[in-house]
Amino acid sequence: MNNWSLEKLIRWGLALAVLIVLYLLASNFITLIGYAVVAVILSYILDPIVNRMQAAGMNRTLAISATLSALILILIWISTNIIPKVANQMMQLAGQLNIENMQNIARQVEDRLTEQFTFLPNGFLQENLTQAFEELIDVGQLPAALSNIIGVFTNIFSAFLVIPFATFFFLKDGSQIRGSMLQMVPNKYFETTLSLLDKIETRLGIYFRSVLLQSILVAFFSWLFLTFIGLNNALAVGIAIGIANIIPYFGPVIGYVLSVIVSIVEVGDFSLVLPCIIAIFLVQLLDNIIFQPLIFSRSADIHPVAILFIILIGAELAGILGMLVAIPIATVIKITITQVRWSLNNYKVFRSANQSVKS
Repeated sequence: MNNWSLEKLIRWGLALAVLIVLYLLASNFITLIGYAVVAVILSYILDPIVNRMQAAGMNRTLAISATLSALILILIWISTNIIPKVANQMMQLAGQLNIENMQNIARQVEDRLTEQFTFLPNGFLQENLTQAFEELIDVGQLPAALSNIIGVFTNIFSAFLVIPFATFFFLKDGSQIRGSMLQMVPNKYFETTLSLLDKIETRLGIYFRSVLLQSILVAFFSWLFLTFIGLNNALAVGIAIGIANIIPYFGPVIGYVLSVIVSIVEVGDFSLVLPCIIAIFLVQLLDNIIFQPLIFSRSADIHPVAILFIILIGAELAGILGMLVAIPIATVIKITITQVRWSLNNYKVFRSANQSVKS
């Protein structure tokens, strides 16, 4: 009965109440939480730049303002120079995505397959592809699609206002926020929690910066090589490949499939398929031989096989979003388990607590 005293019941009740409140906040303000997560990621990415400027003698607030101003200017330049070109290329591709073109492409693919595999029935690809395409562009879904597009632009405008503001204060008052969180931790767990937070922030900062740099390089060289082989929509495809490359293992596959599909839709035949495959292969060769060894040397200390299964679990639980956040979450869990295990074996407080529990 002593193990369940009134004080402990009150603590458990308060903890449960906090969890319920957090769940309600998360379910009702998921967009704001997403903005906060993006701001935290940006603060991890920009923190080394701000620290170097501060070490050079600049006031931290001024360094943060200059860094965010430069980032906003870059985003404005991208939105006025690159995004219109990408949107134009996407509109051109959308204009070519009609049933007649898709049937023509399906017929060519089917003819080649039936030549190699005589057991395949005639028309198997055209019928299935036509049905899938008609469902994909169902006219009845256009109002919902337009509503979603308007919602996306509204969220982008809100994000442009909220995220830089939140990032500024995460960079400026990050140590104070961390200190306020640590004040709620009991003294005997203080050192473990402090070390845990430090290792998690360091590892996540390295990971996010590495992923950003890798994606930019993959997108740039994909655009460069696809432009060289004559793909008109190389910019849009290159950016899509760079974004998809955030997902380990599956990103490169998406790059191959996307470039091949766009090349067939664009020219109406298979003349650019092999050059596209070679171009993306060269990009992946650069990524695997140069980019990843240099960029990810200190990033996620997880075995490649474990990463594969972690991504599959993330995809099963939350689709593409789950694949994107699977590695950071797994990294946090791994560091937490390692740090707690080390603390149990080395700190006297934990050893004495274990002994008292055993006795």
